Amino acid sequence: MSIFLNEDSKIIVQGLTGSEGTKHATKMLRSGSNVVGGVNARKAGTSVTIEGKDLPVFGTVEEAMKETGANVSVLFVPAKFTKDAVIEAIDAEIPLAVVITEGVPVHDSAYFWAHAVAKGNKTRIIGPNCPGIITPGESNAGIIPSDITGGGKIGLVSKSGTLTYQMMYELRDIGFSTAIGIGGDPVIGTTHIDALEAFQNDPETEAIVMIGEIGGDAEERAGEYIKANVSKPVVGYVAGFTAPEGKTMGHAGAIVSGSSGTAQAKKEALEEAGVKVGKTPSETALLMREIMQGK
Repeated sequence: MSIFLNEDSKIIVQGLTGSEGTKHATKMLRSGSNVVGGVNARKAGTSVTIEGKDLPVFGTVEEAMKETGANVSVLFVPAKFTKDAVIEAIDAEIPLAVVITEGVPVHDSAYFWAHAVAKGNKTRIIGPNCPGIITPGESNAGIIPSDITGGGKIGLVSKSGTLTYQMMYELRDIGFSTAIGIGGDPVIGTTHIDALEAFQNDPETEAIVMIGEIGGDAEERAGEYIKANVSKPVVGYVAGFTAPEGKTMGHAGAIVSGSSGTAQAKKEALEEAGVKVGKTPSETALLMREIMQGK
């Protein structure tokens, strides 16, 4: 089993004909993902050949879905065009839109998130500013390297792309049901809680790794959710223990004010919910390994 993405997923790429879209569509196809086409209004009616597969380019997401049966869109669209591209995907009611783009204005993210809610939440948005989602051995939507790990029983949800990859590598001998990078921006479409709920309901996921970072209160809210709703073991890591107060640390969401949003505050909130929290990614992986070995 998996969450949000599986071997039956049919993927289109918004921005397929751009350099990033082509590069990562190539990697997705090599990993076994079923990429079925792309969207670029200026190149509608053409096709591109990637990995020996002819991929048609459509003028709209709606047309691409109608012609290919696509149910996932991965967006490699410049930040200034991302809002319109996501709204187009939402209006077409594609079930999953994975927004890889970095540097999307927070106002734009808030706008398209609100648009998705107004349309009845028919489209799940992952991102923006995220590495995407992978169900190892089945499908890969985004930029997560597919050869780090294989399928297994651990679910992973992370704010950080690079820490996603590190955790997958450290636990590669156990493997993952699904790994999802939700992005580090202040406004994102899919939260820790959304992923925790899905992993809790997935019979094949036995334990969950949750990676957070300083800034905001998402991890504290996730801790409250875990305490009330999650029966599976959860281990956590919070990036930014040595970050100075009042500094933006890389990600747009990682802003600390006083004691609110610090790594220590998040660690305490998670531990209060019964989550074992490592001081380093490697220590976190070791905590998960001990849990899985005890099963």
